[in-house]
Amino acid sequence: MSESFRILVLPGDGIGPEVMEQAVRVLKQVEADSGASFELEYALAGGCAIDAHGTPLLDETMERARAAHAVLFGSVGGPKWEGLGFDLRPEIAILRLRKELNLFANLRPALLFDPLIEASTLKPEVIGGLDLMIVRECAGGLYFGEPRGIEALSNGGKRGYNTETYSTEEIERVGRVAFHLARDRRSEVCSVEKANVTESGLVWREVMTALHQREFPDVKLRHMYADNCAMQLVRAPKQFDVIVTGNMFGDILSDLASMLTGSLGMLPSATIGATSAERYNPAVYEPIHGSAPDIAGKGLANPMAQILSVAMMLRLSLGMTRQAALVEQACIDALADGARTPDLGGSLTTVQVGDAVLKKLERLAAVSA
Repeated sequence: MSESFRILVLPGDGIGPEVMEQAVRVLKQVEADSGASFELEYALAGGCAIDAHGTPLLDETMERARAAHAVLFGSVGGPKWEGLGFDLRPEIAILRLRKELNLFANLRPALLFDPLIEASTLKPEVIGGLDLMIVRECAGGLYFGEPRGIEALSNGGKRGYNTETYSTEEIERVGRVAFHLARDRRSEVCSVEKANVTESGLVWREVMTALHQREFPDVKLRHMYADNCAMQLVRAPKQFDVIVTGNMFGDILSDLASMLTGSLGMLPSATIGATSAERYNPAVYEPIHGSAPDIAGKGLANPMAQILSVAMMLRLSLGMTRQAALVEQACIDALADGARTPDLGGSLTTVQVGDAVLKKLERLAAVSA
């Protein structure tokens, strides 16, 4: 008996709608090949929601997200909305989704597909076979800690301040995600912080060490300072299996890791709210690239990261492991045949790359049926 899944689609701003269109085409092809049923609901989020409704995310949209099996999210933001004030920025949409759905672990894989080995700026022998996962805590840390704000100074200047803070509970829950993931990979976790200069980093290291000894002694754990980790990702990236770190360091290190694979346009992400589950419901899936307003509407955007986000959704939230693998292989095969947008040195449009992936997916599905 086929299953029915409810998916909330939030295309967002800039190139978001363009790449989302190709991802939805892939999802509909999976539906046709698998017999599963996808009930797609569309809504506005980010800058477009501000324009239409005066808020980055309507309460109604939030309720629809709670009722969905998963949320497929595009990219939000752009210069158009930069002057609206900190509390009305488009990025509030994704932050609210994470907070109100209790999603705290952002999974960002950095996997180098063989056809793209020449697209990386690193030597093939350094980068070939790269397959690492960054687990970024995304509900706490510097981005959410209190107190925070901007105050006027007596000399006419201003002072902006934010607080980096992590509790035992926050560290343990994201740590468990990392250790569980590592058990299904190469059983190695690298915990990253700045315990040498910050109290929050020291607590992070202490809690992660105790969690490892108590619950995951079968997994290898090592600790690394964030600045050293950045250097090591460029020097010898294949030494890493799973990296777990706080919100700000995860934000920076995952973007660095993305360029090891050749382009920001290649990397998907998942944001989940359970330490271990057969299916993560709800969860949010999105590419890690931005809205790229400078190329929006020009057909230049790479849809691969959004399509690969669909693959992550199929695997983690819908339990469709075989279909997820077919989507990933279709992307690899399309790349091998030269289906590349300008960011990867190619000349195809967003739609043409989508066409190429669909063609490969149809062929793979027919062979594996």
